[in-house]
Amino acid sequence: MVRFKRAVLANSLGLLVFAATSAFSAQQVPPDNTKTNQRDQKTAQPTAGQQKENRNDRDLTQKIRRSITQDKSFSTYARNIKIISQDGTVTLRGPVRSAEEKKSIEAKANEIAGSTHVKSELEVAPATPATKAKSKDTH
Repeated sequence: MVRFKRAVLANSLGLLVFAATSAFSAQQVPPDNTKTNQRDQKTAQPTAGQQKENRNDRDLTQKIRRSITQDKSFSTYARNIKIISQDGTVTLRGPVRSAEEKKSIEAKANEIAGSTHVKSELEVAPATPATKAKSKDTH
């Protein structure tokens, strides 16, 4: 009888956790980059598909990418920006989480490519309810 009560209690607890998790997941807003992706398909602006395949441009992009990904203070957004090198000119594009991240990424690219060879199209993404909650938890 005691085993049966424990099993019922464990099952009830499992269902309660499942319901709470489902409710939390339903409250999160799924990411929607439709407008950003449509904008990035415009032919007047360089896209990742237009990255030059010559060694200098590939090396330039690789050095900047490595510099950004090795900095653990950056958000996932910042680590996933687009870096497009064409004939020595670098375009940075995509969302970052803060003005500080934007400045820091631009500084890294300027240091590697030279300040006259970097065009920044980085945008500070508005915080979502989930990122606001995480920010409050860390303070």
